[in-house]
Amino acid sequence: MKRETKSKLAKIALLCATLIWGGSFVVLKNAISSLPTFYVLAIRGTIAVIILSAIFWKNFKNVNRTYIWHGAVMGTLLIMAYGLQTLGLTTTTPGKNAFLTSVYCVLVPFFYWIFTRIRPDRYNVLAAVLCIIGIGFVALRGESIAEGGALISTGDILTLASGCLYALHIVAVARFASQKDVVLLTIIQFIVYSAWAWIIAFLFEEAPVSISGAAWVNLLYLGVFATGIAMLLQSIGQKYTPASQAALILSLEGVFGVIFSVVFYSEKMTPRLVAGFALIFVSVLISETKLDVHPIAYFQDVYAKIIDKKESLR
Repeated sequence: MKRETKSKLAKIALLCATLIWGGSFVVLKNAISSLPTFYVLAIRGTIAVIILSAIFWKNFKNVNRTYIWHGAVMGTLLIMAYGLQTLGLTTTTPGKNAFLTSVYCVLVPFFYWIFTRIRPDRYNVLAAVLCIIGIGFVALRGESIAEGGALISTGDILTLASGCLYALHIVAVARFASQKDVVLLTIIQFIVYSAWAWIIAFLFEEAPVSISGAAWVNLLYLGVFATGIAMLLQSIGQKYTPASQAALILSLEGVFGVIFSVVFYSEKMTPRLVAGFALIFVSVLISETKLDVHPIAYFQDVYAKIIDKKESLR
């Protein structure tokens, strides 16, 4: 297959993955309306583990203690992020949940500063300022103060907290994935993620007596498409697409999330919400594209340079 054809198909794969993830916010909202949150996450993760393990079972021959340890850290961060995001979705709209979660793209350089002492540049700072203003437009509810309500909803706070954890998760992936079988690491991550989800569900939630057909459709979409297939599409797409272009396509997740929320969830758009979404989207673009790479690939390269520098000093 020609390189040009591979490139086009790769971009289509990334766009499909982004569309699937954009639609998952509405599907997840529907799922948690009839099932306990962590049971939804547990079933979703288990389905993904079964699919990925069945396709890549040969990769397990490379497993060792390092894979298990690193996968455990990634899986623990992921269940915390997914858990807060999903709990937040119970009291906010899918569109707001999609955009407020995407702030992780802006946060990653600042979290990385803690581990590498590489300062965020002016683009990162500009993106952060725009993102904060955008969050204000989206989440702050000045009208509720006069009525004795909260300035920001609990759902929006939980969603923003999940964005912080997603940023930490990306830092962990970038740190641990270098020179490893990424597929195997991903599967172990989801095994740990699913184990935590089942434990939390059994301990703190009431098990559903039955699961309706509509609920199973939602769960299968989340497990098969939004987790298993979308991740494969992302991996394939990023392999044959320049990182800056991949980042641009993947950043559309929030946009698609809002579109699906408006069409299928009847979310109402106000000028303030539109302005906030636009500012957050622009901040994500500035934070990602100026680096000319996807955040994970960029920070893997940062670590490689640090290691090379240390080696040269010996």
